Amino acid sequence: MATTEAITPATTTLSDTGLLILRLGVGAAMLQAGLRKVFDFNTTADFMEAGGWRLPKFAAFMVTAAETLGGIGLLLGVLTPLAACAVIAAMIDAWAVNVSAGAFWSDPFNAPFLIAIGATALLFTGAGAYSVDARVLGRYRWPAPIAVGLLIVAIAAAVVTWVVLNGSNPIHFSSPV
Repeated sequence: MATTEAITPATTTLSDTGLLILRLGVGAAMLQAGLRKVFDFNTTADFMEAGGWRLPKFAAFMVTAAETLGGIGLLLGVLTPLAACAVIAAMIDAWAVNVSAGAFWSDPFNAPFLIAIGATALLFTGAGAYSVDARVLGRYRWPAPIAVGLLIVAIAAAVVTWVVLNGSNPIHFSSPV
């Protein structure tokens, strides 16, 4: 299927339905997480400060924006690669927060990990036929170099954010003292 092929009922498939379901699940989870932070921003900033984050209000703003805007983008399938990039970066850091409290292998496959995997799948597969990307932009998916580049950007953004704003190594092979 070409990336700019016209959408007709004959060209939609069960895969497009599957992508819609995946987008709705990941997007709704992110939007809910982001909106919780929007409506209780001070608690988010306090959590970041208690966790040792530098510039906790800035860090809280970054995660709130990434989760909220990324969630909306995935729900609607609009600019899906950018939305997925934001979600992946936010979830890598959320995953790091979860694993930094104990031994890495005690709980590595938690909700942020799974949401990041779902967003990565959407980054590479595209939003499918039932999306704003397909209906308005005529794209079911985006070129592979864009997907790979945005995955690299997401990982780099998460690592830089963690190192600059948190400053610790989140991965421990034994429980931190």
